[in-house]
Amino acid sequence: QVQLVESGGGSVQAGGSLTLSCAASGRTFSRYTMGWFRQAPGKERECVAAISRSGGNTYYADSVKGRFTASRDNAKNTVWLQMNSLKPEDTAVYYCAADRTQWSNGLGPYDYWGQGTQVTVSS
Repeated sequence: QVQLVESGGGSVQAGGSLTLSCAASGRTFSRYTMGWFRQAPGKERECVAAISRSGGNTYYADSVKGRFTASRDNAKNTVWLQMNSLKPEDTAVYYCAADRTQWSNGLGPYDYWGQGTQVTVSS
């Protein structure tokens, strides 16, 4: 089992940047594909990025491609989401999640979830 804690959310103006962090507990972090999801009010949760166990494979939703970058350091049990050129439509609660299965281009299934961190982008 793994516990996930996100941090780094906040408020930023459009065009700005934020970096979200997700710290994982346990000694098996390197065995998990990690995903970043977001959910805006009244909208379904969507996967915006995912990164494979080794970091060699990544997935990005079309809406964030070229602006967001996922990375991880297995020695630090941490995954990051660097978000640049933020837009008001990026406003949402962002979650990290862990998937025990083989890389499936971010499709999961995801077994463990963090509590989320709010990102607000103002115009």
